[in-house]
Amino acid sequence: MGGREVTSPEFQGKRVTVAGLGVSGIPAARVLHGLGAVVTVVNDGDDERSRAQAAELEALGVTVQDGDGDTLPGGTELIVTAPGWKPDKPLFAAAAEAGVPVWGDVELAWRLRELDGRKAAPWLAVTGTNGKTTTVQMLASILKAAGLRTAAVGNIGVSLLDAVLGEETYDVLAVELSSYQLHWAPSLRADSAVVLNLAPDHLDWHGSMEAYAADKGRAYEGNRVACVYNVADKATEDLVREADVEEGCRAVGFTLGTPGPSQLGVVDGILVDRAFVENRQKNAQELAEVSDVRPSAPHNIANALAAAALARAFGVPAGAVRDGLRAFTPDAHRIAHVADVDGVAYVDDSKATNTHAAEASLAAYESIVWIAGGLAKGAAFDELVAKSAQRLRGVVLIGADRALIREALARHAPEVPVVDLARTDTGAMLAAVQEAARLSGPGDTVLLAPACASMDMFANYNKRGDAFAEAVRELGTASA
Repeated sequence: MGGREVTSPEFQGKRVTVAGLGVSGIPAARVLHGLGAVVTVVNDGDDERSRAQAAELEALGVTVQDGDGDTLPGGTELIVTAPGWKPDKPLFAAAAEAGVPVWGDVELAWRLRELDGRKAAPWLAVTGTNGKTTTVQMLASILKAAGLRTAAVGNIGVSLLDAVLGEETYDVLAVELSSYQLHWAPSLRADSAVVLNLAPDHLDWHGSMEAYAADKGRAYEGNRVACVYNVADKATEDLVREADVEEGCRAVGFTLGTPGPSQLGVVDGILVDRAFVENRQKNAQELAEVSDVRPSAPHNIANALAAAALARAFGVPAGAVRDGLRAFTPDAHRIAHVADVDGVAYVDDSKATNTHAAEASLAAYESIVWIAGGLAKGAAFDELVAKSAQRLRGVVLIGADRALIREALARHAPEVPVVDLARTDTGAMLAAVQEAARLSGPGDTVLLAPACASMDMFANYNKRGDAFAEAVRELGTASA
């Protein structure tokens, strides 16, 4: 990691254990070693890749204990953990017994942000079950359109440590935070934050929905300007009510309907602000047109409103909201139109890896042949199917846990034709697209919104989406 030479008396000679190699552990170990800490890395893995990573760190003078992530090294004064390590690991039980604090890499970045007296950039935090990456990218685009030096960082794959300690300085940071990262970031205090939505996810990690929601709600703790919540998701507003914020911090809602005072919403195809205007009881500020949001699916308009609220809380003018949304290009595999073949639209939303995301995706289209299935991660599908049944013209099921969706379809949409593909090799996607084409007709949308994780058949959701797009292209070639 390139960056400034920094020093910190707090870490000089401190015995720090870094839990986990990988995208967060390696930068944390390097930074702590550079600050003068005595660093030991513990890691569960002991494969070729982890051994290579260990060798790089050992060359710097870092001790690495590969293959044992449960034992607390003697003399440890602080643990800095990879965010995905579960709280119930024996390592953390040993730390609690020894009175050793546990931080994540986000907590470390937060505490290091003012090293050497450099003025720290405020953080605008984005979390939620779905839509985090899109919203934080929209936010960064809006901030850039306002002429601010910014970056989208955090759970989006860009290290906060790099952003905080790098050579480049920022006016403000757009920070995506997962529930894991928030769990391990007890002192984080964002300028403003949004919890986009809450739905059951990662419950095997958190232990309960209540614990999951509580970790998401940490994003609001200590907010200075605005806690932004989803009017359609009361649980997010409840988290705002429970948060301990700075005096003067406001609750600001976003809605797909007409906004009330202290809300952003939609009126006649226009995104409007009734929160950051004078006399918000009577006045509203036009920000952008719905057509400026791509794609203009309802859940994506909600993402845009959330991003706009955070930007407006930071003082960004209305014109920058419009310009930033127009300049924004969505990542691949997020409700992306692949092609039209014989009058049928083919849409890739492979990123819809849980039922909440799939529900939003299905709500964006009227007549759908749905490709679904994969690893359910303990999810139930009855509510999703019941809400979407009237839109379904057919369903093609793939993946290890497809029977769970098939059973929900039998209960709530028995008249919808279902193709159950038993094969789970990667070539199954071509067969799935061919079956979906057979079930569809002009005006329909074939939608890959699996509501499941991909790892039973694919390395990740990107590879699953790529396979879908390739199958659609092959279909188009065959029909030409």
